[in-house]
Amino acid sequence: MKSGNPKRPRAKAPIDPASILRAIRSIPQGSVASYGELAARAGLPGRARLVGRILAETTGEKLPWHRVLRSDGRIAFPPGSRLFRDQVRRLAGEGIVVVRGRVDLARHGWDRNLDAALWAPPVKKSITPSRKAGHRQKTPEASSANAAHVMLRPLRSR
Repeated sequence: MKSGNPKRPRAKAPIDPASILRAIRSIPQGSVASYGELAARAGLPGRARLVGRILAETTGEKLPWHRVLRSDGRIAFPPGSRLFRDQVRRLAGEGIVVVRGRVDLARHGWDRNLDAALWAPPVKKSITPSRKAGHRQKTPEASSANAAHVMLRPLRSR
């Protein structure tokens, strides 16, 4: 028996693999999109599985397949698999952070919030404590010199 609601038959939209492939190719570097989002952009709303099938069947063509994720930002491949690791590596190469198999769609999603992208304050780069300007690492010589300085202070008389 087929799944789905028998009272509401799904409208059969003409399948155009070229429109799905165009949508996948148009994902900008440093951004990700979900299967459902790509289906909607290709004019096939509700056909996320079709996007996955066409992506899996397309061979020999350079596609940014690694930029396609589940709707919740998770990588679709089993964690630890070769394809999972390859997708994480490719995303990291584009500056996309993957934490526990998930990408923050609010940050890296394709056109998620254009206002935030245009008007948000610039993100400060985090600096490790040893790299801060003016911060010197303590050396044994410096700490012993400070200790000697402390010991040579005159005692206050009462």
